[in-house]
Amino acid sequence: MLKTVVIDPGHGGHDAGCVSKDGKTYEKNLTLSIAVKLGNKIKAAYPDVKVIYTRNTDKFIPLNERAEIANRNKADLFISIHINSFNTSTPTGTSAHVLGPSSNKNRDTFSESMELCRRENSVILLEDDYTTTYQGFNPNDPESYIIFNLLQNSHLQQSLQFATFVQERMGNGPIKKNRGISRDPFLVLCRTAMPSVLLELGFISNSSDLASLRSKSGQDKLAQNIFDAFREYKKIYDESGMAEEPSGTVSVSVARDGADGGTMLQGKVSYGVQIFALSRVVENGDPALKGVRCTRYKSGRLYRYVAGECGTQKEAEGLLREIKAKFPDAYLVKVEDGKVAAVK
Repeated sequence: MLKTVVIDPGHGGHDAGCVSKDGKTYEKNLTLSIAVKLGNKIKAAYPDVKVIYTRNTDKFIPLNERAEIANRNKADLFISIHINSFNTSTPTGTSAHVLGPSSNKNRDTFSESMELCRRENSVILLEDDYTTTYQGFNPNDPESYIIFNLLQNSHLQQSLQFATFVQERMGNGPIKKNRGISRDPFLVLCRTAMPSVLLELGFISNSSDLASLRSKSGQDKLAQNIFDAFREYKKIYDESGMAEEPSGTVSVSVARDGADGGTMLQGKVSYGVQIFALSRVVENGDPALKGVRCTRYKSGRLYRYVAGECGTQKEAEGLLREIKAKFPDAYLVKVEDGKVAAVK
């Protein structure tokens, strides 16, 4: 069961975040208002779910502490709420971001995405001794972002699932432009040990978006959209039993049709490569698998596709290098007694 959610209102205190052109509206106030509205909706619908805010007042919270709040409380989901901005008034819309190296290198939005990351990550410059806390990371130095190419996000599929639900519901308004979902190097997501998503809920630099963000009805609708996504995500999460296995371990049952690689024997330990998790069945030979043969594991309403199933981790590591050429987000997993766990 999904028992704990941490809601993170971006910025706060002496960190105002983005500011409207007229200087009257601060990102820190908008994020807090929407976050509290979201939390209240979750509390009302799910009294058994523990809702924790990284801040519930106008207070400055360091990025690493925001992540630690989620980790200490063993959160099942981390939602970071922000408002976007640009140097012109044209851009509009909402976007969702999960941890990873920037995924837009071949698109015009790449430079815009990196500017967003630099802006959000530059909050650490307001912290005392940030070079020690973040091990020399400099948000304004492109070389500092190289490390994100080496990170393995073991919660990527779950994070993407929640992000997808959010963006689908944002189509209900009040800010209907969907700017999509991307993988980006946000520090606050780097340090969380659970599915985590950073949401940019419109542009404070756009007059139409700003009008919606300033209005109580607009804020409530944005919070409702996120809540509706949370409700759908929680249903899948609870049915899959993901919360019963900490540290990324998931109880699964093996698809028994022969086309999907056979059945798991009780007591057998193997290592493989999970390429993705979907809510639909994909048979071996389907173009989506790009020629990779997989065993399909059913987990609630999701199907997890694992390639290889080697006898040793070393063998699986060799396979991982090959598969990553086709599936960059693939990662190592250990399969034991019907349980699949990401290999740290």
